[in-house]
Amino acid sequence: MNQYLVVSAIGEDRPGIVSELSKTIVDLGGNIADSRMTVLGGEFALILLISGSWDVISKMEESIPDLQKRLRLTIITKRTDPSAAKARGVPYLVDVVAMDHPGIVSKVAGFLSTRGINIQDMDTQSYAAAHTGTPMFSLTMTVSVPAEQSISELRDEFTAFCDELNLDAVLEPTKD
Repeated sequence: MNQYLVVSAIGEDRPGIVSELSKTIVDLGGNIADSRMTVLGGEFALILLISGSWDVISKMEESIPDLQKRLRLTIITKRTDPSAAKARGVPYLVDVVAMDHPGIVSKVAGFLSTRGINIQDMDTQSYAAAHTGTPMFSLTMTVSVPAEQSISELRDEFTAFCDELNLDAVLEPTKD
């Protein structure tokens, strides 16, 4: 029976981090079941879900001090149950674009939270608009809408909420 370990790491970006880390996981007999990786500023950040037998997960945990030193990363681990991460509800995509200003993530997350909607995945980006250079912000989320939630009511409330904040937004079912 597989065990699961969440690994979160951050460190100065450089080539080879993913190669070295994934090789270590495979060499210990583990498998990367899920992952998210990105560069933020000059820092590389990742979060992995590693699966393996209990002894593989124990070996992985024991290897962390060496990995931190060798890869020059700050690493945090936590054992988890994969069923705890599974979405309970209907998956929807939330896509928001607006002129950048403080509080967009907080307000959208608050709107969703008060309706019992869980954020499963989120990606944000700041950028300059083409031609004008206006500071822009985009937010993309995959959320889990409770099955009992009326989608038409939710969509109407979300549209009104976004109009009030001058956010261009879409709420639609995921296509996966």
